[in-house]
Amino acid sequence: MSNTGIEEFDWDNFDEGGFGSNYSAAQKEELAALYDGTLNEVAEKEVIKGIVVGINNKDVILNIGSKSDGLVARSEFRDLEKELEIGDEVEVYVESQEDAQGQLILSRRKAKIVSAWENIKGAFEEDTVIEGFVKRRTKGGLICDVYGIEAFLPGSQIDVKPIRDFDVFVGKKMEVKVVKINYANDNVVVSHKVLIEKDLEKQKAEILNNLEKGQVLEGVIKNMTNFGVFIDLGGVDGLLHITDISWGRISHPEEVLNLDDKVNVVVLDFDDDKKRISLGMKQLTAHPWDTLPETIEIGSTVKGKIVNVADYGAFLELQPGVEGLIHVSEMSWSQHLRNPQDFLKVGDELEAQVLTIDREDKKMSLGIKQLTEDPWKKADLLTKYAVGSKHTGLVRNLTTFGLFIELEEGVDGLVHVSDLSWSKKVKHPSEFVKVNEELEVVVLELDADNKKLALGHKQLEENPWDTFETVFEIGSSHSATVTSKNDRGALVELPYGLEGFVATKHLVKADGQAAGVGENLDFQVLEFLKNERRIVLSHTHTHTEVQEKKKKGGKKGGAQKATAENKSTLGDLDALAQLKEQLNNK
Repeated sequence: MSNTGIEEFDWDNFDEGGFGSNYSAAQKEELAALYDGTLNEVAEKEVIKGIVVGINNKDVILNIGSKSDGLVARSEFRDLEKELEIGDEVEVYVESQEDAQGQLILSRRKAKIVSAWENIKGAFEEDTVIEGFVKRRTKGGLICDVYGIEAFLPGSQIDVKPIRDFDVFVGKKMEVKVVKINYANDNVVVSHKVLIEKDLEKQKAEILNNLEKGQVLEGVIKNMTNFGVFIDLGGVDGLLHITDISWGRISHPEEVLNLDDKVNVVVLDFDDDKKRISLGMKQLTAHPWDTLPETIEIGSTVKGKIVNVADYGAFLELQPGVEGLIHVSEMSWSQHLRNPQDFLKVGDELEAQVLTIDREDKKMSLGIKQLTEDPWKKADLLTKYAVGSKHTGLVRNLTTFGLFIELEEGVDGLVHVSDLSWSKKVKHPSEFVKVNEELEVVVLELDADNKKLALGHKQLEENPWDTFETVFEIGSSHSATVTSKNDRGALVELPYGLEGFVATKHLVKADGQAAGVGENLDFQVLEFLKNERRIVLSHTHTHTEVQEKKKKGGKKGGAQKATAENKSTLGDLDALAQLKEQLNNK
């Protein structure tokens, strides 16, 4: 091998002028400047663009114009829609200019985060609309992916109307605006509602400017209450009252309407500021009274359903919006009013007769008793309730002067308080009988034309006062108990349940003291008034007469007289014994 080339090489010239050239110092500086100009100044913690120059199983090699190429893990490019190729341009984040091996460390993932935050911040500052992807629902709202950052979309910011099902938005794209950024916690809050509100403001202004009574609008039911529904007319809310939903009666709007339903309504009224708008739905259809058949007139029979029961009667609905009142007095032939609920309840279907009808005022009165025969006009009434006939009836009503008994549906009779008992003075019928109890009576008077029936209860027994007259003779003495006292005197209880009256001056005892309530003493009969059923007595006479007789006739004569008087009060009469047994049984 020849060494001619090496031997002839000018090493001195190489050391002085550079490899293979004779560049001057100025030329060398110019070449160095040109070389340095091809390299970028790379700062750490910044996002820059790089060109893919190599790809292996683990890394992607990028040329970012630096003295050395950088490496990015290949896994950070999995989200790309197409395969990464040499020559592609990508953004990366400079984590470190050199690692322990002098390698430039880059990150595409961090570059995306930095870029995303810059985009989010820009969208917030410039109030621009951006697109988000709803990833999942969370407590109180949704989680959206915005530029790769998870942002919170509150439920109240999804729409202007309440959202009941968040799941329908999951997996869908949605336009939003950034409304809040919390840099300390890296939290982003977005809203879709603000986009809708801007459009609604224009619609709202247009609706309010053109709003007038009688105008028909389309709206969406956004809320329901027991008194009506609120309808969104396009940024403007109106109230559709429950009474303006249907011509017929409804107890709650949900019976005929649903949330989110689209409905046509008519503007009924609004205030000066147009903040309260009253709407109607039934007004869009003809009133049912206007289509009521002419065949419905006084005397005709109609069918319907009871829709309301009040204290004074019930309402029968012939068709939605057409009702007639059945007054409680038209429910039964009975002369005495009862509770309508005793006859009818809501939901009952029945027939009734038209009593009055006014098509202009849309009013109708009905009766159901007219569909049955008046019991007072039955052919057998006079014989069935002849004077002296006995019956058992139901006590329907009590008054201060007596009680009313229903012998059959529609046939009532009066039992006066004085006709309840022969022996006891009844101050009020409630002392003798209760409502809804059965009572046996006898007919005293019958006036079929005026529908009046006088009844008695005591007349079921013979008048015991005929017998009492022989027992309580004037001057006879009887043992009795003082039951009550007042300024005029006292009432005492005599044998056989009779009551007697004793004046105050006749209550004086032998010791000069007045008899008190609860004392049992002897009393002498002063008066026996059979027709008035009144017995007047005296205790004072029982001891003053004895004293007087002692003075006049002596002790023996007085004792014999007293014995004779006692004998007159202790007679064991058969009639009296029978009467006593009857009274005790009663």
